[in-house]
Amino acid sequence: MAFYQLEQEQRVPASIDEVWKFISNPNNLKEITPKHMGFKVTSKQDSSVMYPGMIITYKVSPLLGIEMDWMTEITHVVDRAYFVDEQRIGPYAMWHHQHRIVAIEGGVLMTDIVTYQPPFGFLGAIANTLIIKGQLKQIFEYRTDAVENRFGKW
Repeated sequence: MAFYQLEQEQRVPASIDEVWKFISNPNNLKEITPKHMGFKVTSKQDSSVMYPGMIITYKVSPLLGIEMDWMTEITHVVDRAYFVDEQRIGPYAMWHHQHRIVAIEGGVLMTDIVTYQPPFGFLGAIANTLIIKGQLKQIFEYRTDAVENRFGKW
């Protein structure tokens, strides 16, 4: 079974505290997800700060408007440095997403590393080539624009 990885970097003209406060708050996920995905956080968050073991549930419509459940667990958190979310229930056979930030001159370098495996073995590999890889790139392009709208362009 094939695994795939998407890595994206973005320079953000803001302080590490500002960027961390924004990206580590689950309530901001909808703001950085394309509207056509029908993304809704469905879990009741008792905290606006992520912590290891936090479970976040969503409704999302990634393909043909078909709504599905997605559950991720925040497995690792290092304050103002990185956090990792891993899918527990959802559209992928495996999903591991590292969100990393580091202070640089003039702002923050934000890096996302998504390692994933589509479902359905060989058919999933074909779907990745035809649909999934392009859709993920599109989602991260939207996210880049959303972060620039919030913090400004580098």
